[in-house]
Amino acid sequence: MNTNLKVFATLLLASTVAVGYAQSTADSAGSTAHKATAKRTHHRVVEKKPSVESQIEELRNELNEQHGQIDTLKQQLSDRDAQLQQAQQAASQAQTAAQQAQQAASQEQQQLSDNSAAVSSLKDSVSDLKSNTTSIVGTLQEQQASVKKAIEHPDAIHFKGVTISPTGSFIEAATVWRSAATGDDINTHFTAIPLENSGQAQLSEFYGSGRQSRLVIKAVGHAGNATLTGYYEMDWLGAGVTSNNNQSNSYVIRQRQLWAQAALHNGWTFTGGQMWSLTTETTHGLDNGTEILPGVIDPQYTAGFVWNRQYGFRVSKDFGNKVWIGAAAENDQALPGGSSPTNQFLGQAGDTGGLYDNQSNYSYNLAPEMVAKVAFEPGWGHYELFGVARFFQNRVYPSSTTAAGAYNDSTVGGGIGGGFRVPLAHKKLSVGLKGLWGDGVGRMGDSTIADLTFRSDGQMSLLHTFSALSTLEASPTKRLSLYFNYGGDYVGRDLLNGGKSGYGLYSADMSGCNTEGLPAGSYTPSATGNCKGNNKDVQEFSSGYWYNFYDGSMGRLRQGIQYSYIRRDLWSGTGGPLNPDGGAKGTDNIFETSLRYYLP
Repeated sequence: MNTNLKVFATLLLASTVAVGYAQSTADSAGSTAHKATAKRTHHRVVEKKPSVESQIEELRNELNEQHGQIDTLKQQLSDRDAQLQQAQQAASQAQTAAQQAQQAASQEQQQLSDNSAAVSSLKDSVSDLKSNTTSIVGTLQEQQASVKKAIEHPDAIHFKGVTISPTGSFIEAATVWRSAATGDDINTHFTAIPLENSGQAQLSEFYGSGRQSRLVIKAVGHAGNATLTGYYEMDWLGAGVTSNNNQSNSYVIRQRQLWAQAALHNGWTFTGGQMWSLTTETTHGLDNGTEILPGVIDPQYTAGFVWNRQYGFRVSKDFGNKVWIGAAAENDQALPGGSSPTNQFLGQAGDTGGLYDNQSNYSYNLAPEMVAKVAFEPGWGHYELFGVARFFQNRVYPSSTTAAGAYNDSTVGGGIGGGFRVPLAHKKLSVGLKGLWGDGVGRMGDSTIADLTFRSDGQMSLLHTFSALSTLEASPTKRLSLYFNYGGDYVGRDLLNGGKSGYGLYSADMSGCNTEGLPAGSYTPSATGNCKGNNKDVQEFSSGYWYNFYDGSMGRLRQGIQYSYIRRDLWSGTGGPLNPDGGAKGTDNIFETSLRYYLP
C-alpha cells in the first residue's frame, strides 16, 4: 500500500511539471504570433506581458507549493501506512484471535460432542442399568419366591447333591362289598371265589381298610455320566404269618419295591432289587417306574394281568428312544396243582429258625427266572414282545421204604408274550391288549393258577397256561377318567398215567358241587360237598372311574368307584353239575370305593 502512494505522488508531480511546461511553451508561441500580427497591422498597440523571471518564479512557487502538497501527501501516506500496518497487525492479531477462538470453539464443539456422546452413553448405561435392575429384581423376586416355595412347599429334599422325593405316596380309605364272601381283605383271591352252592356264596361281606395306603421314597443323584436312583415303596397289606413268595415277595413292612439303578448317558441301564418283573407292561421303553397297571382299586388288580413283583437284576439298552432291549434274572417260585404224590418234594415251608415265613412254601429253584424283552415306540403307541424261561426241580423217591435211588428231577418251562397300547381320539382314549402263553408260566397271571402238576412217579409235568387282558381307558375331561377291563387266566388239562394223575382229571369227584356242605361232628361247616375239580379259568370284567376333586401344587385328592364281575370255572369230573362246560363254577359281584390323597 505504501509503494502505491509513492507511485501516485510521483505521477502527480510529473503531471504538474508537464502542464507548466506546456503553458510556458504556449505563452511563448502566443507572444511570437502577437508580434507578427502587430507587424502586419503596424499600428496595433502592443500589450505588456509578464517577464520570464516572474513566470519562473511563479513556477517555482507553484512547485514549492506542490512539493508541500506532496510532502503533505507523503506524510498522509506515511500516516496511512502506519495506520494500515496497525490495521494489518490488528487484523493479524484478530485473525490469530479468531483462529484461537475457532480452535477453542472447535475444541469446545469436540468437547460438547464428547460430552453429548458421554451423556448418550450414560443414558444408554442408565437405561441398561434400569433394565438390568428390573431383570435382577424380577430374578431376585422369582428366586425369593422359589426359595420361599422350596422352604414352605418343597417338592423334594436335597441332601448332599441327592434329590429325595415322596411323590407317589398316598393315604387311602377303601371299602369292598362282595356278593359272595371270600374272607379276604380288600385284595381279592381270584382262585378262591366261592362256588355257587357253597355256604360262603350265600353270604355277602363288607370290609373297609386303609392298609393300601402307600409310602414312596425316591432318591436321585448325578455322578459323571450316570444318573443314580434309589427307590423304596411300601404299604401295609402284608402280614407276618401269611406273607409269601408266590407272586410278590411282600414281607412286613410290605416291601413292594426296593431297588437301585445306574442309568448311563449312553443308553445302558442297570437295575437291581425288588421291582416289577420285566414281563410287566410299561408306558415308556423298559423304564422302571413307568409300569402300566390296571386303573382298578383292588390291590390284586384284575384277572389276566401279567406281572410279578420280586427280586430282579435287569440290564437294558435304549436305541434312539425308539427301540429298547433288555434282559433280567428274577426270583422264581413254583406253584403246584392237581395230583401231588407224597414221594417227592418241590419245596418246603420256611425254616422256623430262619427269616422265612414258616407257614408258606418255598420252592427249591434250580436257577433264576430269565426274561428277555424288546419294546418299540415308532411314534404311535407302545409295543412289546418278550420271552420267559423257567427252571424247575424237585427231589423224587422211587421207594417208599428206602432213600436208595432217590434223584433230582428238573425241567425247563417258559412262554412268549407281548402287548400293545395305542392312543386314540387325540389321546382321550387308550386301547391296550396284553397276553402270555406257555408252559409253566401260570404264576405270572394275576389269578396265580398252577404252574405244574405231578406224574404218579413224582416227576413234574408243566401245565399249559394262558393269560390275557384287554383295556379301554377314556379321559373325557381333565378331572375324570374311566376304565373298562376284560381278562382271564386259563390252565389246561394235563392227564397223566392214563388219567390217573395230573391236572383236571375226569375222575375228580364232583358229586357234591350242587350241595352246600354240612357241618361235621364238631358242627364245623365245610365249603361244599364233594367238589374236587381243579381250576380251569378265572375271568373278570371290571369297570370304574376316578375323579380328581383337586389336582395342583398341594397334591391330588381323588375318589373312585369300581364294579367287578368275576367267574371262576372248574374242570369237570364225575357226577358233576350239568353246566355247559361240564364243571362247577362260582361267581362274585364286587363293589369297591376309594378316597385317596396323593402327596404332590
